[in-house]
Order: sequence, then structure tokens, then C-alpha cells
Amino acid sequence: MRILVTGATGTLGGALVPALLKAGHEVRALSRAKREDRGSVEWIWGDLISGNGVEEAVEGVDAIAHLATSGRKGRGAVDVPGTRALLILARAAGVPHVLFTSMVGADKAAYGHLRHKLEAERLVMESGLGWTILRTTPFHQWLHRRLSDLSSLPVLPVDRSLPWQPVHTGEVATRAAALLSASPAEREIEFGGPQVIDTEELVTVWLRSSGLRRPCVPVRYPGRLYAAQRAGALLTDAEPKGEIGWRDYLLPPEPMLSDDFATEHTASPTSPANQPEHDPDLRVYGGDEGYERQTRS
Repeated sequence: MRILVTGATGTLGGALVPALLKAGHEVRALSRAKREDRGSVEWIWGDLISGNGVEEAVEGVDAIAHLATSGRKGRGAVDVPGTRALLILARAAGVPHVLFTSMVGADKAAYGHLRHKLEAERLVMESGLGWTILRTTPFHQWLHRRLSDLSSLPVLPVDRSLPWQPVHTGEVATRAAALLSASPAEREIEFGGPQVIDTEELVTVWLRSSGLRRPCVPVRYPGRLYAAQRAGALLTDAEPKGEIGWRDYLLPPEPMLSDDFATEHTASPTSPANQPEHDPDLRVYGGDEGYERQTRS
């Protein structure tokens, strides 16, 4: 199959592209930056917001993995108008299957960025195309970056009442690749991490893995979305679940001794040190981390 991936330069996209290649698919990747084709990946320049290049991107593909998102601060520019434009062109091109990645809780706590996700889900369902919606819990990698952004603070604000169920992007990519290889599910599928932890455990494990010592101040995060999370609306009991927990991701077990020097000195695949390098597109549309408008120099 030839599969178009939007958001191919983001955290999930960086894991899905190799997963699709490993499964034997051809990959066409949409990016706002012009790129040279590498290996089996065909890079297409395009912008979902303006629509430039998207018609060419959807032509001749067997499925679309729509990962691109506006993120928490993008006001839905990609999630809603961008998704609508993509679906119109995909329908005109006769694309048989669109997989859209959303978030667990979008149907129960449609506040903030989850409201945009839910509206995009509706567009996909009503598009007339074969569809699959994959809702996931927050990624290990996203939480790691979010906590790293707070590392310069002298103390860390911790809401012990918030449950988290982080999942590894590599496992999400494997699940998405399997769904793309199958017929459209025509339903919402949830996928979460193997365990639920509170914010205190989340932060404590992260501090230990980062070699940092910070006092944690108990607070209560305000807002309707946090209230919904506190009530468990962002958790899932769906099976199967991921297998890599938060502690395993940040503090992977030591590899067994081997006569192979390279094996002994290679970081675990679950270690943050062995994750894909941050892409220049990560903070602009084209990645799955959110859209930030370019500024004039």
C-alpha cells in the first residue's frame, strides 16, 4: 500500500513512518518544508491550512494517516479547517481509508484542544470515506518534554489528584500501522499505556531519571479539562494496551551482558537518549506537536 502521512515530522510521525516501511508499505510524507526523498519515503511539500500541495499529496494513495494537529495552542486551525480540506481532496481522489489520530477523552471532555479533536472526528466520520479513529493517551515523549520545560524552576507544582496513563509512541505507531494495513474499522479505537499513575509519581520518576532534585509543591490545577482528567475521563480500559510504562521509558532496565561490544554500549530503545532527534519542523505545522505561525524576520 502507498500511505500518505500528515504530521510525518512530529513525535508520532517519526515513529509511524519507519513502522509503515517495516510493514512493507510505501510512504508519502507531507511537510511544510521542502525535503529530499530519502530511501523509500517520498516527501511532498504541502500546507493543510492553505491547501497548497495537498491535492498532489493525496493523489494515488491507498490510505491516509492524518496525524497533523494544531496542538494545545493552535486554536484548531489544522484539526478542523485543515482536516476538512484534506477530506474534501481525499474524497475527490477516491482515497479508500483515512486514519485520524485523536485523544482519549475527546468525547467525554470536549474542552480546549479536545473540542477541536472531537469536531475533527465528526468530520472524518461524516466524510463518506472509509475511516478509523485512533484515540490515544498522552505520549511518554510529550510528558518528558513538558517536564523538561519546567526544569529551570526552583520548585515544581504538583497536583497529586490527577491520574495519567502515558503511552510510548513506538507502540502507538505499531498499533496505527496495523490498523492502516486492515480495512477501515468505521469506529473509534482507544489505546493507552499499561498503568495509571498520579502526578507525584510522574514527577518523582522523571526527577530521578534526570538527575535533578527539586521540591514539589502541592497545588490544584484549575479548569474544566483538569477537572475532567481528575474524574478519570482521560483514561481508558481498552485492550490491548501498551507494554512500556513510564518508569520503563525513563529508567529502562540494564541490558544483559554480551560479548558484542555494540550491544553492550547501545541505549535501550525505550530510553529518551535513543529517541528520534527533534526535527526542525516539530514546532510548526507539519509535525503532530502543534502549529505555530511563522513570523516575519
